[in-house]
Amino acid sequence: MAGNLTDVAEDLVLDWLNPDVSVPDRPVSPLKVALLSAAGSDGSAGTEVTGGGYARQNVTLSAASGGAASNTADITFTDMPVGDVVAVAIYDSSGSPRRLWTGPLSEPKTIANAGDAFTIDAGSLDLSLD
Repeated sequence: MAGNLTDVAEDLVLDWLNPDVSVPDRPVSPLKVALLSAAGSDGSAGTEVTGGGYARQNVTLSAASGGAASNTADITFTDMPVGDVVAVAIYDSSGSPRRLWTGPLSEPKTIANAGDAFTIDAGSLDLSLD
């Protein structure tokens, strides 16, 4: 899954690189994965899946290597509502969660039966910087 840092995350990285700016607050753990029925961009959130027992799920990322990191374990969303999943977003867990990254699924997924599960396999959620 290719994707993009959001405007918020881009600002955090640029502020971290700038010695004349106070070091920004790091994202608050745990990071959470959200599923999207309409893709967002670095500046807009898209449309998050709603209904059923859907809830954002925790994700643990590997240490970055070669400009990339990925999920270290399967991420399973249970009791999904019927509908399409086309993208994901990653949020932190601050009091007002900050959307940090967004990207399309390599293949959109249709949830045909209410209550089905949707899993992102370990190593399949790739975050990279070019």
